[in-house]
Amino acid sequence: MPEIKAVLFDLDGTLADTAPDLAQTLNSLLLENNKQALEFDVIRPYVSHGAMALLKLGFPEYNEDVLFEKFRNQFLTIYSNNLTTHSRLFPGMAELLEQLEASEIAWGVVTNKPAFLTNPLMEELNLHQRAQAIISGDTTANKKPHPEPINLACDQINVDPEQAIYVGDAERDIQAGNAAGLITLAALFGYLNEYDKPELWQADGLINQPSEVQHWLR
Repeated sequence: MPEIKAVLFDLDGTLADTAPDLAQTLNSLLLENNKQALEFDVIRPYVSHGAMALLKLGFPEYNEDVLFEKFRNQFLTIYSNNLTTHSRLFPGMAELLEQLEASEIAWGVVTNKPAFLTNPLMEELNLHQRAQAIISGDTTANKKPHPEPINLACDQINVDPEQAIYVGDAERDIQAGNAAGLITLAALFGYLNEYDKPELWQADGLINQPSEVQHWLR
């Protein structure tokens, strides 16, 4: 195995536990529209799949076009004002980032979250200046599962793909990482639902907590 020089992370459900604020956003929107709030455990598995997936969960009576027109901007406005009210790094992630930096291993973020949400979220978590690459869902023409955003992150860090690891909690993360030629790790602590089968995603490894990334650095 080649020497690892960089670790890239998905954002929601991998680097940071953003589900509490996204769940609160959805429930605020539901209550504003005279609907009952959903339990957090019902919402959590959908967080990695973006705003539209959450809106479909909360408003199943509408089709995607109506959801986009009627609720998307309102959802994003509420969320953009509450990015880190309750969101935090996953337990053990802060220590992992410190260890990477101490070992002079670069790290970055590749997410499908749009930049107008990604950048302030990273700023509020005090990570923006530390990450050596931040690639959002609208940074490149294609988003994950296409490999383009991960390839761009590797270019920005100036590392060969085979010397990098990509960690994510969704199948598209592993597909993108594999297509880009990185070592891929599926984060089982992320936002998986009952239908997800990470053992079938063809990841190089499955990890239950951030500290297990260390094993793959050796």
